[in-house]
Amino acid sequence: QVQLVESGGGLVQAGGSLRLSCAASGRTFSMYTMGWFRQAPGKEHEFVAAISTSGTRVYYEDSVKGRFAISRDNAKNTVYLQMNSLKPEDTAVYCCSADPNLSPGEVARRGSCRDLEIWGQGTLVTVSS
Repeated sequence: QVQLVESGGGLVQAGGSLRLSCAASGRTFSMYTMGWFRQAPGKEHEFVAAISTSGTRVYYEDSVKGRFAISRDNAKNTVYLQMNSLKPEDTAVYCCSADPNLSPGEVARRGSCRDLEIWGQGTLVTVSS
């Protein structure tokens, strides 16, 4: 079974960039649709981005379109979230998740990492104004 570990979070000024990574163990990573979700302080979890097994289909939450980019490297068992033009409202704990049975569009309709089969512990992103 795949296990997920996120990294790359930290403190950044508004307008800056960060790249989150989610490393997966196991030999079946390429069979999983991957998603990123986040939870801001005092708010509900929300979907951020999803990517198909081959990386050819991606979905984004409206507020991050044009600023964030999800990608994956199946040879390295890793999915990435490149975050540019960060805003204070992007401050949140970001978690990655995986599911072998959902399409990226179906992942986009899920509310949190734990709605998928496998999820990581999350990494904190703090954007200062």
